[in-house]
Amino acid sequence: MEVIIRARGIGKGVGTGPLLVTDAPISFLGGVDPTTGVVIDPGHPLEGQSIAGRVLVFPHGKGSTVGSYVLYGLARNRVAPAAIVNAEAETIIATGALIAGIPLVDHPEISLAELPAGVTATVDADAGEIQIEEGT
Repeated sequence: MEVIIRARGIGKGVGTGPLLVTDAPISFLGGVDPTTGVVIDPGHPLEGQSIAGRVLVFPHGKGSTVGSYVLYGLARNRVAPAAIVNAEAETIIATGALIAGIPLVDHPEISLAELPAGVTATVDADAGEIQIEEGT
């Protein structure tokens, strides 16, 4: 069975992967290794985990505007998230997702904490939807 959650689509595209969920903002500049896709921000709840191929769920970005280019670098190195879900996608994340071709949605109709980590999800930024595969 599939559950569909409405959200605001930003950019274009569709990405599928397991949900990687955190309640902490992410700084891509200095917080994520652009060559490996591993979160390196000391003390971050996702420290040591790879975002590559995952549907990355976090409230919003933080830090320098160079973070947009880190997202682009992640995509060029083929270690970018399959898609991003934010509570509020601010300029750094939106710009990075757009130039990197990463599907991005924000303002989902449920709280981010309700998204089940590890479950396969498809983010369709064109339709403004997050599709959750129940039972995965």
